[in-house]
Amino acid sequence: MKNEIGERLVQVLKAPEESECQESFARAMELTKAYASSGSATHFSAVARLFYDLFEMFETGKDPRQS
Repeated sequence: MKNEIGERLVQVLKAPEESECQESFARAMELTKAYASSGSATHFSAVARLFYDLFEMFETGKDPRQS
């Protein structure tokens, strides 16, 4: 499943107009930007991980922390 999510993310980055994942990407990006600008992030890798987890959640409808 992780590979599939990664492939979807790469697909939306390469061809955003053709990807079915545009909405998930936009929603994850918006929430990640809000988190990063809030000053709550203590390390840059936390921001990247949050974005990936949010994207996965919006794509699958499941909480990625439960796996």
